[in-house]
Amino acid sequence: MMATAESCTGGMIAAACTDLGGSSLWFERGFVTYSNEAKQELLGVDPELITRHGAVSEVVARAMAFGAVRHSRARVAVAVTGIAGPTGGNPQKPVGTVWFGFQVDGHLSSETRLFDGDRAAIRAAAVQHALERVLGLLP
Repeated sequence: MMATAESCTGGMIAAACTDLGGSSLWFERGFVTYSNEAKQELLGVDPELITRHGAVSEVVARAMAFGAVRHSRARVAVAVTGIAGPTGGNPQKPVGTVWFGFQVDGHLSSETRLFDGDRAAIRAAAVQHALERVLGLLP
């Protein structure tokens, strides 16, 4: 079973999964945690991590993936948090910065990508990357 924890993609990864016939056999649930409070309340992300590192960070992406598994019946989770724009970026985290967290059978990993384009292009690229990467991590 798989769960998603999404911020900047706003449920698009879960939607792509459930667009597939038969997904009820392997898709357990999706968490749309756009606000910092939602990350804390629904996924159990420690507010200190968000304060110290920012919502768009490796540690928060990893905590989101961990929380998605912990708060579901899934054994696989993908989490995404990023800056889709057009505003919100800065020199350290420009628009297009997206952190991904993955948990597969207890193994937690993360990575970041910088996507080009407008808001729609960045979000679409994040969805595609998340799904391709989680498929590559499955045994």
